[in-house]
Formats: sequence, C-alpha cells, structure tokens
Amino acid sequence: MTKQIAKTLRCAIYTRVSTDTGLEQDFNSLDAQREASEAYIKSQAHEGWKLVRTAYDDGGFSGGSLERPALKKLLEDVKAKLIDVIIVYKVDRLTRSLADFAKLVELFDAQGVSFVSVTQSFNTTTSMGRLTLNVLLSFAQFEREVTSERIRDKIAASKKKGIWVGGTVPLGYRVLDRKLVIDGAEAPTVRMIFERYLALGSLLALARELNAKDIRTRKRHLANGRTIGGVLLTRGPLAHMLKNRTYIGELNHKDSSYPAEHQPLIDRGIFEAVQIKLAENLQSHLSERAASNALLLGKFFDDAGHTMSPTHARKKGLRYRYYVSRALVEGRAKDAGTVPRVSAEQVEIRVVTALRSLPDITVPNETTSLESRSAIRSLIDRVVLEKARLVVTLNVSGSASSGASTLEIPWERKRGRPKREVLLPKTDLHADGRPIRSETRATLVRALAKGRLWLDELVTGKVTNVEAIALREDRSRRSVHMIMSLAFVAPDIVEAAVSGQLPRGIGITRLVDLPSSWVKQRARLGLTPRA
Repeated sequence: MTKQIAKTLRCAIYTRVSTDTGLEQDFNSLDAQREASEAYIKSQAHEGWKLVRTAYDDGGFSGGSLERPALKKLLEDVKAKLIDVIIVYKVDRLTRSLADFAKLVELFDAQGVSFVSVTQSFNTTTSMGRLTLNVLLSFAQFEREVTSERIRDKIAASKKKGIWVGGTVPLGYRVLDRKLVIDGAEAPTVRMIFERYLALGSLLALARELNAKDIRTRKRHLANGRTIGGVLLTRGPLAHMLKNRTYIGELNHKDSSYPAEHQPLIDRGIFEAVQIKLAENLQSHLSERAASNALLLGKFFDDAGHTMSPTHARKKGLRYRYYVSRALVEGRAKDAGTVPRVSAEQVEIRVVTALRSLPDITVPNETTSLESRSAIRSLIDRVVLEKARLVVTLNVSGSASSGASTLEIPWERKRGRPKREVLLPKTDLHADGRPIRSETRATLVRALAKGRLWLDELVTGKVTNVEAIALREDRSRRSVHMIMSLAFVAPDIVEAAVSGQLPRGIGITRLVDLPSSWVKQRARLGLTPRA
C-alpha cells in the first residue's frame, strides 16, 4: 500500500491584546500567544499544516470591535484565498462579540477556511463545534459587558467625588498629576470669551469677532500620530464652552454636575449671567422659527451639506426674504456651497410648481396659511441647492406619490439689475479709473444720514438709549452702534461720498469704527486731503 500524502494547509496565526501595556518588553503577551500557536501547528505537521510567515498582531485593540488593522489584513488574505486555517490562542482573541463572531464564521465558511483555538479544542465545520464556540463567545461577551459596567460605575463614583478621570481637557486648563490646573496662557482667552458674549449677546457675533482675532481651538496630538484641533471657533463649540460647568469648579456627568477638586476659572456670577442670556436667545430663536413663514424651514441645504437658514432684509420699507447657508452666517464663507445665498421666493415657487406637476399629489392652492405650508412641508424630505438645479427628495411615506422619490428642477439665479457707476472727470483727485459704484454710494449716504440722525436723537433726548433705536429699527445693538459711528467721519470724506468721489472699495464696512482723528481716518483709507 502507498502512503497518501497530506494536502498542505496554510495556517495563519492571529494574536491580540486589549492594552499596549508591556508591549515594549522583549517577550510580551503577543509573543506568548504566537509561540503557543506555532507549537500547535508543528504538532499537526503530519496533517500538512504549514505556517504562513505573515504576522497578524493587534496590540492595544479591544475585542469588542472588528476595527483592527491586523484583523482587516487577515480577512483580506482570507478573501484572496491565501489562508486555509486560522489559529488563535483563545477564541476571545479573535472577537468578544457574538454578533461579530457570527459574521466571521459565515465568511470563513464561504471561503472554506477552518478556525482553531489552541486552548479550546473544537472544529467549526461541525454543529457541536459551533455550539461550543457560541457558548464560549456568549461568556466572553458577558465578561466584556460586565467590565464596561464596572468601569462606568467607577467613573460615575469618581466624578461625584469631584475627581478628574480623564477626557478632553477644556480650553483654559491642563492636566498635572492627573488633576486639572488652570493654564495661565489660555485662561485670559476663556475669560474674554465669556465677557464678550455678555457684551455682544450673540454667538454668531462672538464667533465673527474671535475669527477676526484668529482665536482657535487647542491642537491635540493623538496616539496614532494625527493632529486635531487648531480650528476657528464656530457657534456650536462656543455654545458648548459657555455651558461647561467645569469653568466654575464642577465636573459634568451626564445631566448632572458635582463640586470638583480643581479651581474655578470663571466667576460664578458671570457664568450664571451667560446661562440666562443663552436661555433667552434660545427661546427667542425657537419663537422666531415657530412664527417663520419660510416654506422650506429645516429642509433646505446647500450642496456642501449646510442648512440654508431663512433670513430677511428691509429696503425702502419692503421686506425681502432669503435663504442663507449656515456656514456663511457663521463667518465660514469658504465652507459654504456653490450658492450660499438665494432669494426665498425664487426657490419656493420652483419647488411648489414642480410638486403640482406630479400626479397623485395634492398641493394646496395657496401657500400663505400655516396649514397649507405644513401640508407642503410634509411632502418634502429634503431640498438641496446646487449651481444649476434643485434636487428635491420627496417624503414618500407622507405622500401619495406615484413612485417618484426625487425631483431635479433646473434652476439659475435670477439676474439683478445692471450695475450703474458714477463716471468722474480725470482731473479729480481721487479718481483712479474705478470709482465707487452708484448702488454702494446710495447705501453709504443713507447710512451716514441715519448715523447722524440717531446720534442727534440720543443727544437731544428724543430716545432714551441705543436699545430703543435697535427695537424701533429692527436691528441689533451692535448694528446701531456701527451706523452711529459714521456720524464722526471727517467732513471731506462725507462730501466725497455724497458726490461719488470716493474710490471703489470704500463702503460702510471700511468707514465704521474709524479713529476719532480725521487725519488718521484719511490715512487708514489711503485718501489725500484736498489742497
């Protein structure tokens, strides 16, 4: 009789340890797992088992997830038919999740790969072997969940005692000997942010001011070599910072906070005043949203994924409605979509007209009442504004649509009226070939007149304070202050504005908050006084 030669089986060893503690040693846990697995493969040499020299080692990765680099490489090689048998020291080295294990076994079966545990003898090709594995994985998952609960309970108990247990360190603090201490370099910035919010009363205004000063979040270096942070502060992070009770010497845990060991950075009185202002602004915002007649409120986005928020402007007594990209509102114009600002009426008419063209969908004849707008909104899931089209995703579950789920509506921005410019004689002192535009000049002259009028009203006592003007004009206090500063612009600059002799590029933005000295005003604007 001739001896049958065993088929060669390519064996891959997978090792894992949950923490990276001790991995720097000459002989660590991963080495121990690999040594035991190699010995097992040698014992099966008569069966044709042969070690694959590629190392699949995950040091410092939890078994509760499949997001592990070596495991991903192993699975790729399995799919490429490079492996016949997978060897592990214990089954929980591969995974501690029963659901993940089921996925892995399904993949192994599909590729004809066997799975062996050195310390737990079983065969995944039999029903009894599968039962044994499921029992072992159930206990492994139970152990992981119990460990997680114990860690969560320890963190909660520590925070109730005011002990810092780790996490993202707030701006203005640093960690020293496992305790929070005030960072002398960052603390003044944090205090300034709280004080400026109370002065401005608006997160968006505060964000613009901080961005202008190039104040950014702290840079953090991660263990994988990546660096995050160092970005400009926006509305969301600012709101989180202003609500963080860590700054008054407390530690947050879920919905509660507890007295902590570290020193407060912000005076409690200032912190509570900020919370009151935040609550008032939130209530005002919710009231405005409830009363808004914007048809696409909460459903309109630019092609960069930012919400298009409804806003309006008043010109000559008329109210004009717009949708503006949230990125633009927050001072991040470069992050906005291709069309950051659009007329609300143009978009809403296009969307309603397209909806009315669909069969089996009932669209109200008028769109002014709250009921009709709610009915139209219920038909729409999302509207995305692109450069040349509107993409409308229908809420099929809330409509009787005959199969249509999206609409693509050709669209282009309506052209405004042609720009008119003031032509100046070549002998004029300030003429440089590009005079101020007539529209810019008209806006600037109106602002100059308003600034002088409002200042006169304050001086003569016709109004009691700036807040009264802001309420009457439907403006913010900051806007009123900016326009009033135009009352102190040098007379010759005002005369040049009225006559259209200012160079192009000088408008309201460059004239507000100028120095009180007329000489310095001209120098900042690059103007030369007339002889």
